Amino acid sequence: MNQILVTQKIYVTPELKRKKKVYKMNFFLSVFLVCILFSYYIYAEYDRNKNEEVSKEILASIDLGDYEEEPTGVRMENNVLIVTLDEQSSNREEIDITKLAQSVQTQIKNKENKREIFTSESGDTYSIDSVLNIPSLGINYPVLDKTTDELLKISLTKFHGNDPNERGNYVIVGHNYRNKKMFGKLSEINNGDKIELTDLEGRTLTYEVYDKYIVEPEDTSCTSQETKGKKEITLITCTNYGTQRLVVKARKEK
Repeated sequence: MNQILVTQKIYVTPELKRKKKVYKMNFFLSVFLVCILFSYYIYAEYDRNKNEEVSKEILASIDLGDYEEEPTGVRMENNVLIVTLDEQSSNREEIDITKLAQSVQTQIKNKENKREIFTSESGDTYSIDSVLNIPSLGINYPVLDKTTDELLKISLTKFHGNDPNERGNYVIVGHNYRNKKMFGKLSEINNGDKIELTDLEGRTLTYEVYDKYIVEPEDTSCTSQETKGKKEITLITCTNYGTQRLVVKARKEK
């Protein structure tokens, strides 16, 4: 059987040339974009690690010392001295007000001395307001005293509320990073988990998680200070690719 080999001549038309040129341009453009995205990812990871180191250095530099328990019937709230006298203590002189006032002034002064001022790369100044520790998740960060886009890259920040470990709702915000840093593992927390908050006086209080839920970004009801006189903390981070907010509520243990 004879086989006939037939060759076809391909004619390169102007339209084919144009498509080939467009294909090459799209190919090189795709490679270029992939390189840009990969470089951005590498830089973003480097920036996060660098800021993580800044946070850890700040945490290591904090010297809170030992907390001195206040006398029975005496407490400080927002630098205000409150003395509660019952019927027994009112009939005898148990508290030396002069000494107590001096002691309180010393505590306030020491607290302010511990509030070291730091400066960010952009020149913004900030200080440490407290230290947050969630043992079950391995989260342990200083809480900076105000919230800005730059400071959120460094550590957790105070968003709203009174002084830490005082009556009211102490609100803390932080980034939800995919590498599990900052609040990257916060979604794994469960009701009943313990959260420790240490203030600048060295006082550490333990809070118990009692609620976890998701809200829209514009819903700020979780920052309300109506706590019926109890001490609470609220943790907030982004979720669902930044379209919503994860809220964790905890209350001081009795």
